[in-house]
Amino acid sequence: MGNAPALRLGLRMIKGLAAEAGERIAAARRERPFADVGDMATRARLDRGDLNALARADALNALAGHRRNAYWHTLGVMEPIALGASAPAESMQPELLPPSEGENIVEDYRNLSLTLRRHPLALLRATLTKRRALDASQINAARHGQIVRVTGLVTCRQRPHTAKGVVFVTIEDETGMANIVVWSNVGDRQRKELLGAQLLTVYGHVERQGEVVHVIAGRLRDDTELLGRLEVGSRDFH
Repeated sequence: MGNAPALRLGLRMIKGLAAEAGERIAAARRERPFADVGDMATRARLDRGDLNALARADALNALAGHRRNAYWHTLGVMEPIALGASAPAESMQPELLPPSEGENIVEDYRNLSLTLRRHPLALLRATLTKRRALDASQINAARHGQIVRVTGLVTCRQRPHTAKGVVFVTIEDETGMANIVVWSNVGDRQRKELLGAQLLTVYGHVERQGEVVHVIAGRLRDDTELLGRLEVGSRDFH
């Protein structure tokens, strides 16, 4: 990639990787670069769980290629690994098919709770467009009073004590975020969709006050099934 900008995630983001293992990896890496997965496992004293967590999170790409190849490499590392022992010889590497973009995104969310690849809704945009759903950038540019529908991943639900039963929902897609206002009459009628959807479609109208834009929900639809095996979380009522 040359001098192209890059965004790197910390090892602490990897589910299942012990903090002590991350510290040992960082310390060993400061001494010199890792030659391969076996070298890293030996010098950082990693066990099978640590190696599997790294492979699942796609953290071994530079040493072993894509997730499937990386997992195969970890199988060739002996356990337990004694401090100071030489790295074991790795078995012949088969040519494994790389995961699809969608599979990688699913695994990113499963093991990191986020992805640095394309937003999941970018892969669904053609389907959502056929359903006449606008994206967040179009919602934020819409005129006051415009009738709209918008679909996004639910990232936050809030119910302020002073809001008289109103729930504020934030949804996101590959273009940004949209703010949804769900009045109590809609929320009470569609409580299941409001509280349970990971992918939420909102039918409503735009309310614009200067630069502040909301969609006032008239109807909600749970479209989580479109996500397949992807599971996303939200911050609710904090």
